[in-house]
Amino acid sequence: MTESEKAIATFQTRVRDLIRRFQELKKENGQLYAMVEENEKQIEQLQAKLAQQERDYQSLKMAKMVEITDGDLEGAKERLARLIREVNKCIALLSDEK
Repeated sequence: MTESEKAIATFQTRVRDLIRRFQELKKENGQLYAMVEENEKQIEQLQAKLAQQERDYQSLKMAKMVEITDGDLEGAKERLARLIREVNKCIALLSDEK
């Protein structure tokens, strides 16, 4: 084999290696793009879930505030009713004394 034939054979071998490596990298690149796309979908789903959880939390917080307000309102009504009964008893006692 002559010197130029050896050089051509070496060149062909290196070109085949480069083509093989290119194909491997192309395949790996495709897999990585697929992973990125899958991760982006998962991020979108998690962001949507987080937004829903935040809305649910705000609704629960609002319901709790209304519940507390209603409870305070009921307590205030009971206290007011007791005070009215006491005032009525006092008026009745004062009316009896006359």
